[in-house]
Amino acid sequence: MFGISPLGWLHTLGSLPAIPAAAYMLARHGRIVPWSRAGAVYFVAMLIGAATVFLVTHQGAGYGVGALTILLLLAGYGVGLLPGQSRAARYAETICLSLTVFLLMLPTVTEILRRVPDGNPFVTSLNSPLLLGFQGSLLVMLIVGLAAQIIHLRSQGRTAASSAN
Repeated sequence: MFGISPLGWLHTLGSLPAIPAAAYMLARHGRIVPWSRAGAVYFVAMLIGAATVFLVTHQGAGYGVGALTILLLLAGYGVGLLPGQSRAARYAETICLSLTVFLLMLPTVTEILRRVPDGNPFVTSLNSPLLLGFQGSLLVMLIVGLAAQIIHLRSQGRTAASSAN
């Protein structure tokens, strides 16, 4: 079905829970919250998806996306483990984890459009205007979302600073 191998299904189904977990956290908190229950689901699903991409991809870009996703995921979750949390750590955490959402959705949208409907997919070329439009929309959402997150973090910092005075 959809031309997906058994390893491909493991990759797809293993990473699938990351999508609703990310959507929930972004809608509820405006960012990925790493040390929440949804954050734990996100971490495990993203790690499964990023690690198994090396077994299923046939394109060099897939290896790069997988490696970058793992790096950003570990950095985003790891910064919270460092002693003496600073504002910079919160920014780094938010930016790294938002980039992982983008790196999750970019191949997800690409693969859905290239495989669905089965036998007659919406796009057959990586240069399809429909696919490029979706990918461009994801990039715009990333830029706008990161800007909103940074503005929100800055306003939290200002509120905390004025409360302390």
